[in-house]
Amino acid sequence: MADTMQFDLVSPERSLASLQARAVQIPGAEGDMTAMPLHAPTLTTLRPGILKVDAPEGTTEYLVTGGFAQITAEGLSVLAERAIPMDEMTRAHLDELIEEARTMYKTAQEDNSEHGLVEDAAKMLADMEALGTHMSL
Repeated sequence: MADTMQFDLVSPERSLASLQARAVQIPGAEGDMTAMPLHAPTLTTLRPGILKVDAPEGTTEYLVTGGFAQITAEGLSVLAERAIPMDEMTRAHLDELIEEARTMYKTAQEDNSEHGLVEDAAKMLADMEALGTHMSL
C-alpha cells in the first residue's frame, strides 16, 4: 500500500501547496472527511473550515472559505475560493472574512434572493464566525 499521495492546493491568488501527504482532512460541504492514499474517487464541494495536511515533514493547516476537492487513488487536488495558511492567519484576516460573509447574507436578504441563496449565505456567516471560536483569534 502506498504511504503517501500527491496533494495540491491552489486558490485564484496562488498555489499554496504541492507535496506528498499521508492524509488530508477536508471540510466537505456534507461533512468532514479524510483523504488518504488509494482513496475511492470522489468529488466534493468545500465549506469554510480548516484543511489539515499530514505530510512526512509535519502537519500544516489552511483556512479555506469554500471550493472543490477531487480525490483519486493517486492524490487530492483542492481548488479553494480562498485559502490562507494558518500560520499567516490574523484576527484582521478573520474579521475581513466575517464581514464579507455578513455582506453576502445581507445582500441575499435585501435582494429577496431564492431561499437557498439566503440559507447558503447564512450558513457561510455561521461557519466563518465558528472558525473564529475554533482558532481562538
